[in-house]
Amino acid sequence: MKQLGLTFAAAMFATTAIAQETSITLGMQLEPPNLDPTGGAAAAIDEVVYANIFEGLTRFGPDGAILPGLARAWDISDDGTVYTFTLVEGATFHDGTAFDAEDVKFTLDRARAEDSTNAQKALFDGITAVEVISPSQVRVTLEAPNGALPFNLAWGDAVIVAEESAADNATSPVGTGPFRFADWVQGDRVELVRNDAYWGDPVALESATFKFISDPTAAFAAMMAGDLDAFPVFPAPENLVQFESDPRYTVIVGSTEGETILAMNNGVEPFDNPLVRAAVAHAIDRQAIIDGAMFGYGTPITTHFAPHHPAYTDLSDLSNHDPERSRELLAEAGYPDGFTTTLKLPPPVYARRGGEIIAAQLREVGIETEITNVEWADWLETVFKGRDYGLTIVSHTEPMDIGIYAREDYYFDYAAPEFVAIMEELSATTDDSARTALLKDAQTMIAEQHVNAYLFQLAKTGVADARLRGLWENSPTQATDLTGVSWAE
Repeated sequence: MKQLGLTFAAAMFATTAIAQETSITLGMQLEPPNLDPTGGAAAAIDEVVYANIFEGLTRFGPDGAILPGLARAWDISDDGTVYTFTLVEGATFHDGTAFDAEDVKFTLDRARAEDSTNAQKALFDGITAVEVISPSQVRVTLEAPNGALPFNLAWGDAVIVAEESAADNATSPVGTGPFRFADWVQGDRVELVRNDAYWGDPVALESATFKFISDPTAAFAAMMAGDLDAFPVFPAPENLVQFESDPRYTVIVGSTEGETILAMNNGVEPFDNPLVRAAVAHAIDRQAIIDGAMFGYGTPITTHFAPHHPAYTDLSDLSNHDPERSRELLAEAGYPDGFTTTLKLPPPVYARRGGEIIAAQLREVGIETEITNVEWADWLETVFKGRDYGLTIVSHTEPMDIGIYAREDYYFDYAAPEFVAIMEELSATTDDSARTALLKDAQTMIAEQHVNAYLFQLAKTGVADARLRGLWENSPTQATDLTGVSWAE
């Protein structure tokens, strides 16, 4: 009887182990403010829903390539102003409603409408008409050629939503993706389950749970205890060496699209003065911030552009660390004794830890900062929307997003006409070499005018159970794509 009991217990353990191999629990530092990527700017939204719950006409692959999504193909007119998308057939939304061209028209018209709340509405500015040709074909007409349209439509802000469910996507998201929304326990977790009616290739995982753990110490403890299977963007880089020496774990280090900047409010004194902005830039020691806040993980940047992009321009001579030059510029600007300003820091480690280092560096040249730690929702409301700040630190994780500097409504309040003109010319240009030249001009302009102080490209440092397969190494967009994730057999 004792042997039978042992055998039964072993069988139960084996059954439990097998069951565990079809689910995954992941850690993430920030809880999304909502779950609708078409109605919110927070990166944490896409981290949960991109490619998992929601899909766009196109999508980013793990290497940054633009791949077909709900559009299986597209044709471009000879003049580059008309795109005809051929859609996948047989796809349905999670509530059972069919996906077709009417949903594409609804989504794009909604995103570009005058009253749109889409955080990246500029992605759709050049669209003049969206026409349904048939249930499986839609025509998008542009006011001018735009070779970047498939790239724009791959963003999380451009995922396809249904008119029947769009209003409730913030709390009960309904998409066409391989996972369905199951539950959101606010302050704790979001749960997804496999969509067995998915139109595409089925995913290996039956369920996935995203756990919100903001404290780096708690994140380390949860991984070590086995409460989490992976933490794709691990918030405590100082602990990575311990995971590297433990065979139970894999440390995944890659690059991101995250330009981490010390943003300056160009619309208020004294940051409306380019001399002051230059003084701030020269006060900053980038490598000291990377070493002190990120334990060496990160690549210095000198403009708002990813160093791994072929068009990147090294402009370090424009903002090299030179405290004496910084003091001279402050005196020239009329601030020989410096000034005091606010420094509002959202929760990520790069901001909170980096902010303390930057405050000390600015203090050396006479700039005092009043540090305020704010939660993410408050940062979005007061800084991003309200522009109530002097300085702030944030990582812009959207792919190749230098175009935000042309937006009059953007939080650092720049939008110089000459920069807007470069972006307009870029949109109308399809030749790769000409686009590269324009991108270099754009980088140089914002670096010369010191619109912001550019710090470093955020590294992607993740930790995972060594048996997991398919997690992205790099982050071409702000997502935790689970479509290819599985457990090793």
